[in-house]
Amino acid sequence: MNKTLRALILLVFVAGCGSSDHTAPRNLDNACDIVSQRPAYLKAMKRAERRWGIPVPVQMATIHQESKFIGNARTPYRFALGVIPMGRQSSAYGYSQALDGTWDEYVRATGNRRAKRDRIEDATDFMGWYMNATARSLNIPHSDATNQYLAYHEGRSGYARGSHNGKAWLITVSQNVGARAVLYDAQLRACRKR
Repeated sequence: MNKTLRALILLVFVAGCGSSDHTAPRNLDNACDIVSQRPAYLKAMKRAERRWGIPVPVQMATIHQESKFIGNARTPYRFALGVIPMGRQSSAYGYSQALDGTWDEYVRATGNRRAKRDRIEDATDFMGWYMNATARSLNIPHSDATNQYLAYHEGRSGYARGSHNGKAWLITVSQNVGARAVLYDAQLRACRKR
């Protein structure tokens, strides 16, 4: 085999083994910058919107709140006595910060056995699946980012019980998610990505 062909095969192999880029885009306050820097994000979100009806800005605002667009985001560690690591606060992982049990439910329901929480295509599909079920079971409109986020954070049964009502900080966070969804929608329309 000649050297050029061997080098090409090695290059293809090394490129295929490389890890995904899980870093956040540079400007998280501008939806146009996000999708310009990461076109795969917009493609994945549009696919989830077509499949589940959850608007792109709602997905983007939720991902911003949950992981700041960091694909391998995890919850912080808990410590006993301030120094002894006791594991993570929860099993939440990836763009969508889906918990292990909820992710397993998604995989079973969709048959998507190869789905990964740190892959944007799967994370947005998960969010669409979850929020669409929320819309059906709790009558929360697909476009209501504020209440969709509350149900996403608390779980549908927690939301139905009103568990969020005693958490002023969470109400503020959900309102911020709603405002960010409106901002992202206006920005995406301005740069003609919506």
